[in-house]
Amino acid sequence: MELQKLSNGNHCHDFAPLEEELSPEQEEFLPHKSDGRKMPQFTDFEGKTSFGMSVFNLSNAIMGSGILGLAYAMSNTGIILFLILLTCIAVLSSYSIHLLLKSAGVVGIRAYEQLGKRAFGNPGKVLAAMVVTMHNIGAMSSYLFIVKYELPLVIQTFLGQESSSGEWYFNGNYLIVIVSVCVILPLALMRHLGYLGYTSGFSLTCMVFFLSAVIYKKFNIPCPFESFGNHSVNTSSEGECEAKLFTVNQQTAYTVPILAFAFVCHPEVLPIYTELRNPTKRRMQAIANASILGMFVMYLLTAIFGYLTFFANTEAELLHTYSKVDPMDTLILCVRLAVLVAVTLTVPVVLFPIRRALLQLLFPEKPFHWVRHVSIAVALLFVVNLLVIFVPNIRDIFGIIGATSAPSLIFILPGLFYIRIVPTDMEPMKSRPKIQAACFTALGFIFMTMSLTFIALDWIYGESRSMGAH
Repeated sequence: MELQKLSNGNHCHDFAPLEEELSPEQEEFLPHKSDGRKMPQFTDFEGKTSFGMSVFNLSNAIMGSGILGLAYAMSNTGIILFLILLTCIAVLSSYSIHLLLKSAGVVGIRAYEQLGKRAFGNPGKVLAAMVVTMHNIGAMSSYLFIVKYELPLVIQTFLGQESSSGEWYFNGNYLIVIVSVCVILPLALMRHLGYLGYTSGFSLTCMVFFLSAVIYKKFNIPCPFESFGNHSVNTSSEGECEAKLFTVNQQTAYTVPILAFAFVCHPEVLPIYTELRNPTKRRMQAIANASILGMFVMYLLTAIFGYLTFFANTEAELLHTYSKVDPMDTLILCVRLAVLVAVTLTVPVVLFPIRRALLQLLFPEKPFHWVRHVSIAVALLFVVNLLVIFVPNIRDIFGIIGATSAPSLIFILPGLFYIRIVPTDMEPMKSRPKIQAACFTALGFIFMTMSLTFIALDWIYGESRSMGAH
């Protein structure tokens, strides 16, 4: 339910709509003047999550498979340019969350799709749901891409083979179908998301373990590399082991999309906000800033040590690069297992928001029904498996999703929501906050256009690209 129109001349802290016109979800969410009565709490739950746990949850929302592509991004920009771009994306993501929280605080709406409806009516709701769906499908695809290329290597290592011998259990396409049916689908069929929350802490721990291994291996892998078994690394080119501070090439176009993809957490910000104990905009913004700063440090360390290990030989998926040095390495095997388990258990969590968005679009007034619940999960996994099987490179997923849905979620939609939702009597269209939001939105369109253009040119004129397994 939307709020009644707010009377002109009131400041946002003085908004006090009639209680009987508010849904239970909206009452405690909005700032209000105290009149001596105890305001009702949320009917579905009270916010009980601490500040520290909220930082942990939002960090898990930010952290994803994008971390595996950051060293590759640095290899195509140089250390200085990468640091500049990473800092800019992190700062802009924090500002974007500020716009979302400000818009949500004005109207008391805490779902991304509902903010779209408030700003632009049903077309806005459809657009927001489509963007969230497209981004999460991209995230699911990137997770399964990791399973496709890493699980066969893990099986080879366990069996003591240096290369696959053609058996079906070395075929990544077969393995992702098996994992989807046997592990992901049963978890995705659960009616409530709460039980899947137990995997979030383990997933973040696995990524910390991954970073620790990347740092350790930097000091144990010499450059130039030596051939190992059937895996060889080309060391003939000049400057093969030289770190570049600044460089631009055809692959640089993928850097901004990869970085944007790695920082998207915006659909989860409002749900975390409502679960927060003593929720205020300043408190939630502090949580967002702490989470983004933590991930900024983790991303930067992963990129630097990964790049300084492999230099120009860094591939789009960092873990796969290690197999060219020593595919039987025990530490990397443990890292692969940890990352595989983490991303596999994350796929059902990412699937839930897509299903919710599709249910709101296609069956907005229908009660829960198991047939719809199961059918959507099966259809989504079918589509994602097709993408992973037929898309040749994980970089294509990072690039396309990062160039379209990520700028929309980080730049375009928060800026448009802010301009449309915040009343003009609070902030006129010519006020500095509104102008900043408009420039922020325009920046998102520029990023999207430039990234898509460069990626298309790379596809048309670029040299043939392949994963290390090809």
